[in-house]
Amino acid sequence: MARTSRQRWATVTAFVLTVALLGASVWWISYRQALTQLAARGQADLSLAASRLTGQLQRFQELAVLLADHPDLTQLVFSGQPQAAPNVLLQEIVDKTGSLDILVLDRQGRELAHTASQELTLDHNEKPYFQRAMTGALGFYHVLTTQNRRAFLAAAPMFSAQGPANGSVVVVADIEGVETDWRGDRPTIFFTDDLGVVFVSNRSELALMRRDSDADGGFVASVNAEYDSAALRPFFDHRIRRLAGQNLWQAEGGPYIPRRALHLTQDLPVIGMTGEALLDLAPVVRIANLQAAVAAALFLAFGAVLFLATERRRTLADANTVLEARVAARTAELQKAQADLVQAGKLTALGQMSAGISHELNQPLMAIRSFAENAATFLDQGKADVAADNLGRISDLARRMGRIIKNLRAFARQETEPVSDVDFAEVIDAALEVTAMRVRESGTQLHWTPPPQAIWVRGGDVRLQQVVVNLITNAIDAMDGLPAKRLDLDLSAEQNVVTFSLRDYGPGIDDAEKIFDPFYTTKEVGHSEGMGLGLSISYGLIQSFGGAIRGQNHPDGGAIFTVTLQPSQAQAAA
Repeated sequence: MARTSRQRWATVTAFVLTVALLGASVWWISYRQALTQLAARGQADLSLAASRLTGQLQRFQELAVLLADHPDLTQLVFSGQPQAAPNVLLQEIVDKTGSLDILVLDRQGRELAHTASQELTLDHNEKPYFQRAMTGALGFYHVLTTQNRRAFLAAAPMFSAQGPANGSVVVVADIEGVETDWRGDRPTIFFTDDLGVVFVSNRSELALMRRDSDADGGFVASVNAEYDSAALRPFFDHRIRRLAGQNLWQAEGGPYIPRRALHLTQDLPVIGMTGEALLDLAPVVRIANLQAAVAAALFLAFGAVLFLATERRRTLADANTVLEARVAARTAELQKAQADLVQAGKLTALGQMSAGISHELNQPLMAIRSFAENAATFLDQGKADVAADNLGRISDLARRMGRIIKNLRAFARQETEPVSDVDFAEVIDAALEVTAMRVRESGTQLHWTPPPQAIWVRGGDVRLQQVVVNLITNAIDAMDGLPAKRLDLDLSAEQNVVTFSLRDYGPGIDDAEKIFDPFYTTKEVGHSEGMGLGLSISYGLIQSFGGAIRGQNHPDGGAIFTVTLQPSQAQAAA
């Protein structure tokens, strides 16, 4: 007993460990799948935000290009002397476009015109945006103004009549104005320049954070940006690990930055930045936890049922052992009583089985009795040949009874055999024997001529018989209440296909496209206990054999169902 208990606990422990391992496997698979889906959605969100920012900043670049051809500004550059009138023009444009400032520069980078803001104190001649504009291309730059505003500079060349650039127009955009419309949106998105400084973000607390803050004072400059180191802040603490080809961050960036996030990037060379997104991993973890919990619960439930069933069998086995020991010790009288009880149980079971098939077996039994009496009479009269004929008929009837019992038993059991070669004509005959009582009681005229030889198809004997029985009973139900009922069955074979058709003479099919849908039925409530699954199951069975089933209205009335199956190799060759 102690050994059995130890074995039981060892089995339970092994099962629990197996469930834990399976749950962990489900969690890992679900986590990776959800992570891949999150990455795809996040990349789409990042691309959308990058396109949005690029479009907003390119609007200022287009403004610079348009102003480069303005006659008043080109005249100003041609004269090379600062004037007041263009300043008024530029102020009007700034007010209407939402720009922070507009500058007009000559060939040496001197400011010939500007607005009254004067938030930039730059030596334009040394800056890459001005040098690029003087080569005839568009330039851009990221800077901090004197008021510590983040500004995006878009420079466009102003060409002289001879061709080379004679000056440039610089439009200064306020980044805070650009961020206004999408601040606080999900997910967390920020754009860094080549210095690793967060220049644009939908989280204001990330602005001017620098990824690698190792500058030692003064100005920090690059090809695309320039900052005062005192205005920059160190980047928030984060740790990075790789998983399934993705970067996962564990960050301490404040309440509005996800603590565990998926990090995505996208290069934006048009504006000299890199788009970055942090997507919260909490939903991914919740999905993985939920699926793992459901899987573990199912495994545990299955294990509990299996354990209880095993315990029940063990208990029954122990009780049976005790009972057998007690019976063995009893007297001969008790043994005789037990034998009598067993015999009574056998007779009861035999009576229950015979009651279910008595209707189908009654007619051949009566005929056997009659032929047996006649055979005895003919033997007394010396007519041995006639008696032998009666005995032959008795043998045929006995075989018929055996076939009926075999077909009833086969139809009741669940077939698990693989697809094989099946004689379709025998399947139809077996189905007709199973439904013979239903056909007679309904008063249906059955027209069926078996083929002269076997027709072999690829299928399952019992499952194919179930399809034929379903079609026959459905046809009888469809003709319920009609004065004349008729059912036509036909089986034919060609080189590449075997066709079975069943036609009834009922009202036909209302909606041929839905008859094979699960739970679809045209029977009135209370008329039948069917749930509309017979044709759906038949459809799946025929498809599993590689065949097809179709139902439609016959041109002359009623409905016709056609089943096509693949012939066996021997049938196709024949």
